[in-house]
Amino acid sequence: MHRPEIFVFLDFDGVTHPLREVEDFRCLPRIEAVLREFDECRVVITSDWRTLFSLRRLQAHFSEDIRPRVVGTTPFRLPGHNHDFYGLREAEARQWLSEHHAADAPWLAIDDAPGNWPTRARLILTDFKSGFMDEDAERMRTVLRAYRAGVIHDDAPQRGLPWGRSGLAPST
Repeated sequence: MHRPEIFVFLDFDGVTHPLREVEDFRCLPRIEAVLREFDECRVVITSDWRTLFSLRRLQAHFSEDIRPRVVGTTPFRLPGHNHDFYGLREAEARQWLSEHHAADAPWLAIDDAPGNWPTRARLILTDFKSGFMDEDAERMRTVLRAYRAGVIHDDAPQRGLPWGRSGLAPST
């Protein structure tokens, strides 16, 4: 059965490895394990690394079977004022979706900075000190299962939410 594509907007630092530690992508195998369960997922890189390296170079960090599913990088927008930083990555992701005729496609983001993503129901928020862990993988599975079931829970973008973990709770 053909399923519609689901886009996963992926940060690196604080997600694929702890922030300010060796950039060894030690957490990437957990993310890839979830992606293997959901073959309709396509990865778009939102990390600042996209400004330094080509897509091909970024894809090289992924396992051979996942590389073809890393389909792009979001555009880079320079904010005009400090308040323009809030939600910047989500704005870049929505721009990417629009440019790729996928504005209505299901998507989620994996990031360690909640201020980047006002739409909290689509955010898998990692702890920057540890990166993507087992509990993050469970939250990701929960969101992806909901998309597969046609249940897309979206909260309105909000300002001023606490800087704690958010996203859907794992099913029990």
